[in-house]
Amino acid sequence: MSQVSSTVKTASPATRSKADTGRREGRAASLTTPVNLFTVDLEEWFHICGVGGDLDPVNWDRLPSRVEQTTRLLLDLLDEAQAPATFFIVGWVAERHPRVIDEVRAAGHTIGSHSYSHTRAYDLGPAAFEEDLRRSVRTLADAGAGDVWCFRAPEWSINNRSLWALETLAAEGFRVDASMAPLKMVGDPAYPRAPHHRPTARGAVLEVPPLVADRFGQVMPMGWGWGLRMSAPSRVTRAIADANRRGLGAVLTVHPWEIDPDPPRVRLRPSLHFAHYFRLSGFRERLREVLRSTTFGRLDDLTASTT
Repeated sequence: MSQVSSTVKTASPATRSKADTGRREGRAASLTTPVNLFTVDLEEWFHICGVGGDLDPVNWDRLPSRVEQTTRLLLDLLDEAQAPATFFIVGWVAERHPRVIDEVRAAGHTIGSHSYSHTRAYDLGPAAFEEDLRRSVRTLADAGAGDVWCFRAPEWSINNRSLWALETLAAEGFRVDASMAPLKMVGDPAYPRAPHHRPTARGAVLEVPPLVADRFGQVMPMGWGWGLRMSAPSRVTRAIADANRRGLGAVLTVHPWEIDPDPPRVRLRPSLHFAHYFRLSGFRERLREVLRSTTFGRLDDLTASTT
């Protein structure tokens, strides 16, 4: 397992303009700059792993869809900030809402797979994971996504229970995975926090971990989920700047349903309720401030710098 540099040459006029105006805290003038990445797990509000009842997959087609409206809100935020993003898209969504894929691609964002069925990798097992992955690629291709070469497993579920999935990704032609979180609740705090190559028998996969922060003696998900939603924009941008000063890019992740102005509410067990609903109110404006205060690059830039 080898760590790779997360810096590339500063090239884009838009990026230089942002740097020159000093809009990102802590940025130093340099010939190179860490590649911060903004990523999106494009899924429906009811795509929650491990729940049954009304949210069981057999009921998904009967539930009210919010993905087109919320994805457009997110695309507007990204356009306003001139921030490129990587959209990891659930195949089930692409199959039913191909217009969303058209809009994401037309906006110039990178498209990756977030599985077909939004099922955790270790719950599928090797054979079903392979089939689900292939189905997601076929579905995204049918929806006009183009070449799909990056992947994120639902709920960061490539971890010590499912490292075999990396070999499957390599065998299927994926160059990048973004599924391994250096966080106890879904991964392992010992995982590297920087982009690094994971060797497999079918070739290496570039692993791109999400931003975490050490607070109160614990590791917390600063770059996604409740950790991102609970944090003031200034705290998030400081954490990004701290990572950048160490030569590391920061990876942020959001879901379209997190900026829904009128999110559907369902009963969930306490831990899931917290993860899904904590501090949704006002998150769109807090996210706007983070996007305005940070320079993001493309996943393609990062992969180019590691070859």
